[in-house]
Amino acid sequence: MTKEEVTKNEVEYAENIDGIIDLKEDQPPKKKSIFVRMKDSIYQKPEKTENVWKLLTMLNHTQRITFAAAFLGWMLDAFDFFSVSLSATRIAETYGVEPSAVTSAITTTLMLRPIGALIFGALADKYGRRWPLMADIVLFSLINMASGFAPNLQTFIGLRAVFGIAMGGEWGLGASLALEALPIEARGLFSGIYQEGYACGYLLATLINYAIVQTNSTWRILFWIGAAFALLAVVMRFWVPESETFEKQKEARKVLGRSLLTEVKIAASKHWLRMIYMVILMAFMNFLSHGSQDLYPTFLTTQLGYTATQMTVTSVIYNIGAICGGLIFGHLSNSFGRRFILAVCAVCAGAFIPLWIYAPNIQALQFGAFVMQFFVQGAWGVIPAHINELSPAAFRGLLPGLAYQLGNLISAASSQIQATIGEKYPIRNDDGSYKLNAEGKQIADYGLTQAIFMGCVCGCLLIAALVGKEERNKDFNEELAEDKSGNIIGPSEIEVEEVEQGTYKKETTETS
Repeated sequence: MTKEEVTKNEVEYAENIDGIIDLKEDQPPKKKSIFVRMKDSIYQKPEKTENVWKLLTMLNHTQRITFAAAFLGWMLDAFDFFSVSLSATRIAETYGVEPSAVTSAITTTLMLRPIGALIFGALADKYGRRWPLMADIVLFSLINMASGFAPNLQTFIGLRAVFGIAMGGEWGLGASLALEALPIEARGLFSGIYQEGYACGYLLATLINYAIVQTNSTWRILFWIGAAFALLAVVMRFWVPESETFEKQKEARKVLGRSLLTEVKIAASKHWLRMIYMVILMAFMNFLSHGSQDLYPTFLTTQLGYTATQMTVTSVIYNIGAICGGLIFGHLSNSFGRRFILAVCAVCAGAFIPLWIYAPNIQALQFGAFVMQFFVQGAWGVIPAHINELSPAAFRGLLPGLAYQLGNLISAASSQIQATIGEKYPIRNDDGSYKLNAEGKQIADYGLTQAIFMGCVCGCLLIAALVGKEERNKDFNEELAEDKSGNIIGPSEIEVEEVEQGTYKKETTETS
């Protein structure tokens, strides 16, 4: 073959290859399976994880005091709430009823929290985060004090109902105020820290309750101490400034000539489906936490026969697990994504249900409880950041807390459902007879009820995480409002509007 023929063949071969490539480019891309699309949606290559110590020390004085005040308020909120579940058995003895009757106070509290979220959230979007939070914590402190003086169960439940309204405003406002003040790169870590105020409050209540039990004192002291602690948070909040993000949103509404109601209508019309999703997600999250925590102390003492010391040690262990999980997974969610972390925690929590309930000895059960709460609160460590990022700017004071508390409303009967079913189907011996305690009463099978309940919840949460959306690391100060088409209005658009109106004032620096 001559040199000219070889060259000709190479040219023809190259032209054929180019034609094949062009043909492939013209063809539509191969459709991915639903599982591949879901995987691509929930998991992306992780971003660089910042050093934890750097994130902890990068806050200025204002950011530190703001976050500390929000954290303390949420911690004491949890302390007051868990005062009921920790002392349910002794409260029942005082009023001469079954523990399931006392857990109705928990249900009542949870059911009325959306009212508080609606009231205080609306006030926060209208007037700012600071003063509604002050009023809220004073109110729930006073009601908690009165709960300790309740002469009968009806009065106690009534007071807990009012407490639920006051409690409903704390989480959403505190999370919005804290996260709006923090740097974006620190949001995941501090989301986890803030949420674990819940576990810290539970841990503090457990230790104080143990001291009360050991000294054979009345359960009422637990409520009085909680009220006194809450007043300390009020004093701290006098030094907390208003949210800078709220001030910018307020100025944006003024420049755009809109009322808050107009902003809410625009946001609701564009994001109503997202709002429904947020409520469903928070319902499963609340089922996850209340289903694994509220009745567990009663299960330990009445079914497993743990002493007060054993129950307290177990509670301390699993609350330490909760705190560790919230911090670690909250931080990791900034790099791996909020939904991916939620899915991982749902799967792992479900896998440890047998060890959490049916462990062969106390040490194994304590380990199972530690791991269970590590993943339960690991999922919760993501939530403050995730829910605030999903919320439209127009009602970030209202929507996170309202979605959370509506989810609470849906899950309000968790402990009562578990207690009632467990009491209806008590434990039987091998011969079919009912197993009795030292007082000759049937022992409720709280363990099986909790295991089945939590298995269902973990499965539903996994589905909710897989089908949802996220806006990880959104800059709150760059999304102040939306136009009627759903487009973001940021500081630059507001500046242009001010120039057109002739109201723009450029900041200048005087030099001498």
